[in-house]
Amino acid sequence: MEQNYKPLFESFTFPSGVEVKNRIVMAPMTHSSSNDDGTVTDAELEYYARRSEGAGMVITACIYVTPNGKGFPGEFAGDSDAMIPGLARLAETIKARGAKAILQIFHGGRRVPPALVPNGDVVSASAVAATESPDVVPRELKHEEIEAIIRDFGETTRRAALAGFDGVEIHGANTYLLQQFYSPHSNRRNDQWGGDIDRRLTFPLAVVDEVKRAAAEHAKGPFLVGYRFSPEEPETPGLTMEDTFRLLDELAQKDLDYLHVSLFDFRSKPSRGADDSKTRLEWVAERVAGRVPVIGVGSINSADDAIEAQQTGIPLVAIGRVLLTDPDWVQKVETGREDEIQSRLSLSSQKKLVIPDGLWRMLTAREGWLPFTD
Repeated sequence: MEQNYKPLFESFTFPSGVEVKNRIVMAPMTHSSSNDDGTVTDAELEYYARRSEGAGMVITACIYVTPNGKGFPGEFAGDSDAMIPGLARLAETIKARGAKAILQIFHGGRRVPPALVPNGDVVSASAVAATESPDVVPRELKHEEIEAIIRDFGETTRRAALAGFDGVEIHGANTYLLQQFYSPHSNRRNDQWGGDIDRRLTFPLAVVDEVKRAAAEHAKGPFLVGYRFSPEEPETPGLTMEDTFRLLDELAQKDLDYLHVSLFDFRSKPSRGADDSKTRLEWVAERVAGRVPVIGVGSINSADDAIEAQQTGIPLVAIGRVLLTDPDWVQKVETGREDEIQSRLSLSSQKKLVIPDGLWRMLTAREGWLPFTD
């Protein structure tokens, strides 16, 4: 291993006491490969087994906490105790190969396709359509429904703990339900769940509290609770870096194990709410100021990229797409073979790379997300 890559391979202990062997995290990526009933498939187990030997921690694809939160075909289901045996197999598959297993818990809100949820009932903070597909007008959630969803996040956390996961990541990013409640674009309410910025924070912070409560009650040992967020939205009104700074300050008081910033490119700069003299990741690291560990992500393809991201002041980096094209990325960097890393996808490599059919169809149909060799 090259000397300058050594910081990537130092162990790290989270506030809850969970220790990881290195600073590299497998980012959560949708793979649309579960059974129709949301149970885990053998293909998914093989996919994670192939990618769990190098990274210190693996964050799974998202799992919906209640049926009207299902955002993707072939998504894990977390709304029933019947899912625990399959989830236990998934957790054990990851942990047996040396990585910590983290389950990402999720509700899609207005971003769910109507065909995937019961009666096509798409819900959100307010009856405001998304600016991206699916752009249906959602039904505004009632007070008692909001409280039920908060409990659902706690119940899925309980199931994760009973299944043997090392923690959960609350998906508060990518314009899904938690972000919809915080955003002035999607939350036009005028009650305890919306209005000014304090009330727009109520739902995501209540979810954090409930997840923490469930983890404390049901986990038998150290158990991580992290939170993923997106720093900006393009809409007006919409979230700005200034709004994100407020969110970070609130989350920093919740004794979380980490904050995971969702970025397509870790070098991207702010559009609103902070000047562009620094990247979004640098602004986040500066604002958090060591109060909570931060995971950075976004177009980290090489070891040099990972070091550059880490040098913004964050302890951990997440890699995603490059683990699809080269599941041995971590091991190659660790053994000085980074020049052998494969960053392009061959159309004949599905079996070799152990990529499930559902994910393979997504990758080959989504133009520009991954580079191809043929």
